[in-house]
Amino acid sequence: MVFDRDLTDRAAMLLQRLRERGQKLATAESCTGGLIAALLTEIPGSSDVVERGFVTYSNEAKMELLGVPEATLASVGAVSRETALAMAAGAVAHSRAQIAVAVTGVAGPGGGTPEKPVGLVHLCVQAQGKPPRHREMRYGDLSRAAIRMATVNTALDMLFEELG
Repeated sequence: MVFDRDLTDRAAMLLQRLRERGQKLATAESCTGGLIAALLTEIPGSSDVVERGFVTYSNEAKMELLGVPEATLASVGAVSRETALAMAAGAVAHSRAQIAVAVTGVAGPGGGTPEKPVGLVHLCVQAQGKPPRHREMRYGDLSRAAIRMATVNTALDMLFEELG
């Protein structure tokens, strides 16, 4: 098993909540590189809830697959509230899902700046017909793996919050 038991149990509970609501989920991931989708699809039977996952590591992929405006990326960059919001909205718009989670950040160990340090991650959950939920996390200069797994956990937290 790739993920620990606590995490897979949480993922299974999330999938069950979505299943009970008749909702499908899409993921739009940058710094996690598909880890959220991998966690969810680790659960047997997840195909009735997980609609698709977008791994949009490059700016071009964010624009082409999710419709993130080039002007947004040029003005505020990939690691920003605005980009996370656009990624989540794009994941809903470019899928058959009713809810999406998007993540973009600096997982390190390099690539950080004073304005956007290693460990900065922007997450967004977008459900059809509802306002988006954004969260900015500053996990600190942890290891790359720790930042990515912390982001997966926060994404699950936000999805649970959205589903009530």
